[in-house]
Amino acid sequence: MSKENFVLQNTIRAKREGLGWSQQDLADRAGLSRTGISAIEAGRLIPSTAAALALASAFHCRVEDLFVLAGKDTAQWAWPPTQDPVRYWRAMVGSRHLLYPVEHSPMGMVPHDGVCRDGKCVDHPFAEPVRTLVIACCDPAVGLLAAEYARQTPFRMVVLQRSSRTALELLEQGLIHVAGIHLCKSDEEQGNRQAAAQILHSDFHLVRIADWEEGLALSPGLAQNGAGAILKADMRWIAREEGSGARQVLDELHENNFVPTHTVNDHSAVALAIRSGFAQAGVSLRLVCDQQNLDFISVRREAYEFCILDAVMSDPRITALVEVIRSPQYRKILSELPGYESRRTGELAPVRDD
Repeated sequence: MSKENFVLQNTIRAKREGLGWSQQDLADRAGLSRTGISAIEAGRLIPSTAAALALASAFHCRVEDLFVLAGKDTAQWAWPPTQDPVRYWRAMVGSRHLLYPVEHSPMGMVPHDGVCRDGKCVDHPFAEPVRTLVIACCDPAVGLLAAEYARQTPFRMVVLQRSSRTALELLEQGLIHVAGIHLCKSDEEQGNRQAAAQILHSDFHLVRIADWEEGLALSPGLAQNGAGAILKADMRWIAREEGSGARQVLDELHENNFVPTHTVNDHSAVALAIRSGFAQAGVSLRLVCDQQNLDFISVRREAYEFCILDAVMSDPRITALVEVIRSPQYRKILSELPGYESRRTGELAPVRDD
């Protein structure tokens, strides 16, 4: 591989700042110069074998935990783009250098890392795949976590809007770092665990994000009729896609005898369909119903959790994520959202693959 076709990415700055060290602190511990540390962090200097070993010793980790050879000619699409040209995000997931076609994000417009035209990808100079964490989830409030993550850490978050089961499938395929799932009631501890274990074939951890209220999202004035009457009435329903927690609730309410004519891919889209008059009823979260001034009848309180494979739990991006989730700042913001309970936020549960 020629010199111009690879980039030696490193996590040194992230690890250093996570420990509260200055560049001089690290230089003293590793026996290197401060200017050398600065040049290595910025990618201006490729360290010698001795320097790389000294840095790993200072951090008490492996050299491969600090450095990743990210070749431009080895980058691959997480899934094929559907247009040309296409903007993309870049991230290192394990040892894979992945490109993600830019898509709608619950966080609004997230800066892209480059543009691919006629098969040729041109990166922006600020693209840093080793600093990018990729999460797939359907949490409408995930932007609050992303903002805290960017404020408290040297990393950034890219969020893909996916149902719980699709997120787990992407995690199993090694295409994302974290899957957000809600497939059980908050007092049914095994629900998310069992759903994840059916798809994943390795050990994983569940990190509690929140317990939230999910239920019937209704046109204004309909809630007074009660859930029983609404389920029996001839209503225009909007459904979530198969594999989502909201679809699971809808199917349970209709005793699996309901065949939707229209489906959407996130909680906010359910509320917008009702708000626009396209539909009268659906299943969504109290939060989005409150934001859209819709009626809401609570059906169940669910455990919403992040699923993370054991193999990446020591990744600096993951350890930083857990710290942010547990931080007082994020927990306070979360607790102030309608229908969100943060009492168990940050709880970590290991699950072994039996």
